[in-house]
Amino acid sequence: QVQLVESGGGLVQPGGSLRLSCAASRSIFSFNMMSWHRQAPGKEREFVGLIGTGGRTTYQDSVKGRFTISRDNVKNTMNLQMNSLKPEDTAIYYCNGRDLSGNVYWGEGTLVTVSS
Repeated sequence: QVQLVESGGGLVQPGGSLRLSCAASRSIFSFNMMSWHRQAPGKEREFVGLIGTGGRTTYQDSVKGRFTISRDNVKNTMNLQMNSLKPEDTAIYYCNGRDLSGNVYWGEGTLVTVSS
């Protein structure tokens, strides 16, 4: 059973930064794509950004220039560096991985609250 476990969420003031991590229970080389999604209170889950095996990244327009996704192939983690956070970034952030067989895995999520 593949597990993805998010960490790093918390309370931060507007303009602040947080770094989320997604730890995989097996080598991240087995995932051809990993991504972050978020779900704000009362809203549907939405795509935040993704990273492919070659390191290519794609982001939702609202986070471009503020969020950066990276992979650590040694620690088997995917990270989300979030800068210049806004109250509208408040959400539960989920990690997603799609392996080479097309199976999709989700983490349980980590809560990010941006508030003064």
